[in-house]
Amino acid sequence: MRINMVNNDVSGFVKADGKRIINGDGKEIVWRGVGFGSWLLPEGYMWKLPAGGDRPRKIEAMVKDLIGEEKASLFWDMYVERYVDEIDVREVARQGYNSVRLPINARGILEEGDGVVFNEKRLARIHQVIEWCRTYKLYVILDLHGAPGGQTGANIDDSENDLPELFMDRRNKELTIAIWRMFAERYKDDWIVAGYDLFNEPLPDWFSQYNDQVMPLYKEITAAIREVDKRHMIIIEGVHWSTDWSIFNEKFDDNVMLQFHKYWNNPDTESIQKYLDKREEWNVPIYMGEGGENNAQWYSGAFQMFEDHQISWNFWTWKKMSTSNSPYSIRMPEGWNLLTDYLDGGAKPDAATAEAILNQYLDNLRLEECDAFPNISRSLLRQLPLQIPAEFYGQGEGVGFGIVQKRENKIGLRASDGVPMRMITGKTELPSYHSEGGKEWAEDNTVCVELYPGDWLAYDALCVEARRFDLHARMLAAEGRAVLSVEIEGHESVEVEISGEQWQESLLLGNINVSEGAVRVILRVLSGQVDVDWLEFSLANE
Repeated sequence: MRINMVNNDVSGFVKADGKRIINGDGKEIVWRGVGFGSWLLPEGYMWKLPAGGDRPRKIEAMVKDLIGEEKASLFWDMYVERYVDEIDVREVARQGYNSVRLPINARGILEEGDGVVFNEKRLARIHQVIEWCRTYKLYVILDLHGAPGGQTGANIDDSENDLPELFMDRRNKELTIAIWRMFAERYKDDWIVAGYDLFNEPLPDWFSQYNDQVMPLYKEITAAIREVDKRHMIIIEGVHWSTDWSIFNEKFDDNVMLQFHKYWNNPDTESIQKYLDKREEWNVPIYMGEGGENNAQWYSGAFQMFEDHQISWNFWTWKKMSTSNSPYSIRMPEGWNLLTDYLDGGAKPDAATAEAILNQYLDNLRLEECDAFPNISRSLLRQLPLQIPAEFYGQGEGVGFGIVQKRENKIGLRASDGVPMRMITGKTELPSYHSEGGKEWAEDNTVCVELYPGDWLAYDALCVEARRFDLHARMLAAEGRAVLSVEIEGHESVEVEISGEQWQESLLLGNINVSEGAVRVILRVLSGQVDVDWLEFSLANE
């Protein structure tokens, strides 16, 4: 379970202490954060744009072409101010996160020319966001999401030629080192900046011929940082979307953290075992620095799993256009299709029309104009009210579950547990997002857990404010009748009879008072076979 519920753990410089992160008070801390994706490095998929607008330089070219250079410059100034404003930072903290990851595009903070000159206006805005994070007690992870030349050779790093030119031109490496030396000089004494994420997701497999350059560059950057900054944590990522840690051959700093990313594949221990093994080998903390782009059900399992293993995490992303799987959705302006059609080779809208559409987009960026999806943060942080899929029970036999007789796991999820599961609807194939392989989850997947007499499962959550709740579950009695014991700490256990071989939503406990703090529900089968789809805490009618 989580160590803290509020941000009183955001205090002082963080550092690695073996496999733990400790704060300035010497207290263990797990980062629980969100990324401000598309802020300083706009991503086309977050704008609902086609391939012609899949990265910052292409989006910038579109805006300039539509409304002219002068108005385009004003547009981007306003975009940077509105995409992440004080209300965003305040709301991140209010919802229960304790950190943010700030993705930075090198091209946005470097002035053009032969020397190394920084865009002080852009750096001032970054600093303003850092100051708001100080006010609202959020640690900041500085993330070089788009390094000079591009570390990935894809749209996500604003690549110019779809090549990882960071590793092809010494000048780009020198610029990257200069950027980190600059940040180190500015923030060497500032503890609200928790760490330096040296660059994001280097080198997919098709550019693996450059893999042997990654660790030497990490070391070179770190050496430059350490000349002026001895205290900040260094965060390094594996290759191939940060999933391949085979490059990590030598621990080169005493205050280092290893980062992986996780999208779409199974939210189980087996899928991250290689990262846990490396944590043991290097005796360092590890960080799931990006995960998301899925559904609330997946989030409730994956992010609880990170918690169970004391892995710091960061959700991607805080807001984007026309979504329901981020905490906030930016409303699509009327006429947006004129821009997407234009990028696809259609007619160019006149300047007045394009300007009106883009201005509406700027207005819609304000958090108060966005559509809120509070279930997303509640799923990530396991906060009530909440629905928990049955397969996301607690970790560890005898702690999170108990099975009288281990049986075949019919779909492979958490197979080592011996808790049988099966798919109860067809599987919809989806394209993976940074997928490393394994199962891919679709919105309509339904997995049930099969329980027999003596079996039990525990489900953990948080109640951030004492309230009265109803506890429901979707289940069936495979043999026509079954009896469950339902236990919540602080309440007497209750026996519930389930009848009928069809799926039904059953009220297990009604109008129960749940105190602030950790909540654990235990389902125990007393007789019969019970198939469980999900449990849900909903607000009771008081």
